[in-house]
Amino acid sequence: MENKHPGNTQDLSSDLVVGLDIGTTKIAAIVGRKNEFGKVEILGVGKAESLGVQRGVVANIEQTISSIKEAVKMASDKANVDIGEVIVGIAGQHIKSMQHRGMITRRSLEDEVNQNDVDQLIDNMHRLVMSPGEEIIHVIPQEYIIDNESGIRNPIGHSGIRLEGNFHIITGQVSAVKNIFKCVSRSGLETVDLHLEPLASADSVLSDEEKEAGVVLVDIGGGTTDVAIFYDGIIRHTAVIPFGGNIITEDIKEGCGIIKTQAEQLKMRFGSALSQENQENEIISIPGLRGRPHKEISVKFLAQIIQARMEEILEFVLYEIKSSGYERKLAAGIVVTGGGAQLKHLPQLVMLTTGMDCRIGTPNEHLSGADDELKNPMYATGIGLVMKGIEKYEREAKRGTNTAKQFVEEKQTVSVEAKSSSKKEEKKVAGHSQKKIGSFFDSLINKAKDWMSDDLE
Repeated sequence: MENKHPGNTQDLSSDLVVGLDIGTTKIAAIVGRKNEFGKVEILGVGKAESLGVQRGVVANIEQTISSIKEAVKMASDKANVDIGEVIVGIAGQHIKSMQHRGMITRRSLEDEVNQNDVDQLIDNMHRLVMSPGEEIIHVIPQEYIIDNESGIRNPIGHSGIRLEGNFHIITGQVSAVKNIFKCVSRSGLETVDLHLEPLASADSVLSDEEKEAGVVLVDIGGGTTDVAIFYDGIIRHTAVIPFGGNIITEDIKEGCGIIKTQAEQLKMRFGSALSQENQENEIISIPGLRGRPHKEISVKFLAQIIQARMEEILEFVLYEIKSSGYERKLAAGIVVTGGGAQLKHLPQLVMLTTGMDCRIGTPNEHLSGADDELKNPMYATGIGLVMKGIEKYEREAKRGTNTAKQFVEEKQTVSVEAKSSSKKEEKKVAGHSQKKIGSFFDSLINKAKDWMSDDLE
């Protein structure tokens, strides 16, 4: 990513991350970076209407490309940088999740478990055979088991032969994933990473304490409602409900006999998720079409339409909570985010329907000096993608540093051992030349055997 104006005093280098949220109602591009205080600093935001996406899945490639270009250009102009790489979010009703256990047998009990062992175990999970047309998007470790000792969060440094892991595996349709990559690529961008949107939203709106205590994230988007359940700091269950804010707009359109644009405006300006909070005598007047008389709609009637559909969505959420097996372990209750979370009186309805505590999740805790617009729950996914990107680059930088350090240490060790062994060989040759020749060939044969056994393994 390059600064459009090199003379600018602002340091806009490779530490910038761009999150691209491809949603059903909007496509948002957010440029951000981590400042010296550990907060996320947002430098530019671009938002465009999403015309080619239905229920989280790309339905029209050309329209989606056009919307991506518009959003990215807007963000690029505001941040004053050229955008070439993006972290992309994926959602949609094709997303599924499953639990699986993997195992590897290590060669030596003496050597400690290292990052390579963990990577090998995770790579094995990525090789699982899926149903035709599906592929693995995420493999998320839940716990590790070493020689039947369970409940290990980080196995690195432990000793053992048998390394096992319980994993939460998230899959999606190959065609849906490829269409997203195609749209991003044809927009002149490179996809650096792909993340499930509810996991990104969780990073931006949930605290570590909530994840530890047990919490349900409900991300209400335009086409779908995403559910993610955390307990003991670990993701335990994910699901996608094929209903979102758009279906509420359709209900208002049909129930009130108006056009979609008017229905959306009514929902955003006067909509309430709880009809009992509105008075019978509150009336909204809507202009008629082409000279027809005005329509008068009761705010209470509007709320009744919204409440009926929201209750249906929350019933699906409650079903997922019960299916997860963590219904009685969610001390932090429910956190609602996404564009649909802007409905008035929504927390009250959630508490009445589910019997659990509820709050609206906004990403303002992690932001540095952001304007009020960015503290809106509709940007939770985009900001979460930026945070995922920052985390990815920091992890890679740390791993690169550790790898380089390990390489230098290994070189130094080999050098010392070589000098030490050469001195020993000189002493042995001086006193026991015949014995040395015999031991040399013996050691060479033993090494050859070891090489052969390694190749066979």
